[in-house]
Amino acid sequence: MGFSETYTRRLSHFVLVLLSCGIANAQGPVPAESGGVPDGIWMVGSSTPSSPQEIQQNPSQAAAKPGSVIGTVLDQAGSPASGAVVRLTSADKSFSQEVLSGDNGQFSFSNVPPGPFILSVSAEKFGNQEVSGELVSGQTYLAPPIVISIATVVTDVKVAGDPVEVATEEVKEQEQQRVLGVIPNFYVTYRQDAAPMTTKLKFQLAWKSSIDPVTILGTALLAGFEQAGDQYSEFGQGAAGYGKRFGAAYVDVFASTFISGAIFPSLLKQDPRYYYQGTGSTRSRLVHAIGNSVWCKGDNGRWQVNYSNIAGIFAGAALASALYPKTNPGTFTLSNGFIRLGESSLAGVVQEFVLRKLTKTKHQAEDPSGPADLATTASDPMPSAKKP
Repeated sequence: MGFSETYTRRLSHFVLVLLSCGIANAQGPVPAESGGVPDGIWMVGSSTPSSPQEIQQNPSQAAAKPGSVIGTVLDQAGSPASGAVVRLTSADKSFSQEVLSGDNGQFSFSNVPPGPFILSVSAEKFGNQEVSGELVSGQTYLAPPIVISIATVVTDVKVAGDPVEVATEEVKEQEQQRVLGVIPNFYVTYRQDAAPMTTKLKFQLAWKSSIDPVTILGTALLAGFEQAGDQYSEFGQGAAGYGKRFGAAYVDVFASTFISGAIFPSLLKQDPRYYYQGTGSTRSRLVHAIGNSVWCKGDNGRWQVNYSNIAGIFAGAALASALYPKTNPGTFTLSNGFIRLGESSLAGVVQEFVLRKLTKTKHQAEDPSGPADLATTASDPMPSAKKP
């Protein structure tokens, strides 16, 4: 067999193969009986085939066809979670859709561009959940079941004891307050939320202050100064004169303390204590301290006119006019009353800017930096011991 004949036969065979392939392609999809995929049915994740001519003409369009994303939302028990908000967002944020899960917990998104995406699920009383995935061109992506859990609820529980018990403990702390560890400083609170004092506690604090040894000693010194200056000469000198001066001064202190610190505050339901402010500008603290004689916190926690202190001061001045000889009751009461009102304001300034640094308290031990409580105002009946 010559070279020409061999070449002719091979060329003829090659032509027949090409013709047979063309005939096969012209016959359409492979029938189901032959083991191929039936006509019109495509696998999930596949796209409709394009001709070689279409791919050559627009290859980018053939490689980036939108697809779909479907899935199911379940609760912790594995039951379908309906009404959940499901949002699909592409990784580049260029595409976003939001749907609600159906009664069977299912959701679906269509016309989703291929590429990475994030599914976020939220529902009332449930925590948020996120899953990510990546969609291939023309694919129907079946997301794994998304399980949402009950949201963690952080509850701030403030355990509050009985108000009377709380107030009792706070007054016990106040009864330990002493300037330089010696001088009683009972009528001041460093707590912003101090519990309102009961009538019993108001009288208890007045009694504790009145019979304190330092109070008695201070009154004795005051009587000594009065005798040395021969004030109220009608009392005379010697032991008898001193006794009269001491008696008058102590009755004045005792009565004024109870009238301003217990009787009127109980009747008018007001707090007789000075509320330390400690924060804010010097001006605001000064205004607060000076105003303590006419402005206070009521037992209801509201700011109000300090009727207890005002009435108590003038009632104490009226009583003092009866204790000291040769005094005009009307003039003495008014002048002494206004002087004591000024002393009450001065006492507030001293409390706000001086005594806090010199008074050690249990509350301060718990907070070494010292309290920074918003103050209210009240009066300290102790200055009433001073006479004009």
